[in-house]
Amino acid sequence: MHSLLWLGFRAFIISLVLTPICRDVFKSFGVVDQPDGARKVHRYPIPRVGGVAIAVSYLVAYVLVRPDDGSPLAQQVSLVWRLLPGAGLAFGIGLLDDLFDLKAWIKLAGQIAAAGLACVGGVRILSVGGASTEAWWNIPLTMLWLLACMNAFNLVDGLDGLAVGVGLFATLSVFTAAVMQHNMVLAVATFPLAGALLAFLCYNFNPATIFLGDSGSLLIGFLLGCYAAIWSNKSATLLGMTAPLMALSIPLLDVALAIVRRFLRRQPIFTADRGHIHHRLLDRGFTPRRVVLVLYALCGIAAAFSLLQGVMHSFGGAVILLFGVFVLLGVQYLGYAEFDLAGKLLFSGEFQRSVGAQLELRKFRAALTAAGTASDCWYVIQGACAKFGFREVRLRLTGESFEHIADDVAAASWTVRIPLANGDYAALVRPFASQELPMVVAPFVDLLREVLVEKFPEALADQAKRAEAISLAD
Repeated sequence: MHSLLWLGFRAFIISLVLTPICRDVFKSFGVVDQPDGARKVHRYPIPRVGGVAIAVSYLVAYVLVRPDDGSPLAQQVSLVWRLLPGAGLAFGIGLLDDLFDLKAWIKLAGQIAAAGLACVGGVRILSVGGASTEAWWNIPLTMLWLLACMNAFNLVDGLDGLAVGVGLFATLSVFTAAVMQHNMVLAVATFPLAGALLAFLCYNFNPATIFLGDSGSLLIGFLLGCYAAIWSNKSATLLGMTAPLMALSIPLLDVALAIVRRFLRRQPIFTADRGHIHHRLLDRGFTPRRVVLVLYALCGIAAAFSLLQGVMHSFGGAVILLFGVFVLLGVQYLGYAEFDLAGKLLFSGEFQRSVGAQLELRKFRAALTAAGTASDCWYVIQGACAKFGFREVRLRLTGESFEHIADDVAAASWTVRIPLANGDYAALVRPFASQELPMVVAPFVDLLREVLVEKFPEALADQAKRAEAISLAD
């Protein structure tokens, strides 16, 4: 244990000394993050490649351990060397992005390659919910997990000290679990990272003088993803993966919410926005420092849940349920309008009504397309208008006129007139605030005109000829 503490202290001292050096060097070369007044709320340009200090501190702490001295510590650093190729690639792709602003697909390709190297190094998720994954698909599952962790820490890095502090809590959670499981290989791999992050936080906490950058966020996400997978495999509980999920819940929840929000808004998944958890707290009037402290507290609670789940085997299900309620209350407090509307669609019957309306619209298209004469078209339109909430219908088509007025016509109504061709038209009257399939009124009107124009092209030709004759006469 003494050697382990000394290993973490070395990483702390190296990071404490190296971070201000990196800050001043990159600032002199102009490698800084410019404020934009929207998503980036800092007041002046700040160096953004702090991941270099963390990576070097973490690596040098192990380099000083002699592999041939026969000590237990030297034998327990094997995990670090197996993770080194993937960690180096994750760090490198992040560093290139910090320096040259890579395209999203290049970053993703680099992250996939780093996750693949981790699998080659022996990192695998071997069970989920008690079900064994010892098959070919545990590799894509592990890679997907590592991609989620890397991008989660990349997205959560939006305020001074946030990503580093969240990473520190998660690292200490994994370290504590490793000590409780007597897994010294995992403990040796995690404790120096905690030391490096703690020292870096001295310069990164609000007001920050250096930022983590993608080089640091991707490295932290990669390492913690690997540690969590190893933790889950050594867990004594059936639901071994739930404890690491709890420990990393804040960044993972943030990335999950971002994906769902953008999906519901039909926005590209990789588009930046101001909808992250820390942005929502800022919009509620919290100061940046207070937001970070609140999220630190939540990380501490999540860490406590993860460790409780690992030791309270008999009450593991109750711990998970309580944690789920805690997460749901937190998401509700953030007040995402997208989730509120989606919930109403699913649980108030709106979704079912929308599906039913779309089916009625398809039936109407098929019936109107199959109608042969103007009278047949009128019969279809009259029946459909009753379903779609129109109380008065007037149609003039190929010289024939049709009209229907319902018995319960409301006094307050609005009218839409649909010009067809050659003076033909359709006029529909609908009461205000009608509850009958309001979501497809506009598509119904567009569909009505589209099909009738396609069915009677000769009327359009006659109209074009008349317009040409009038033009020549003038």
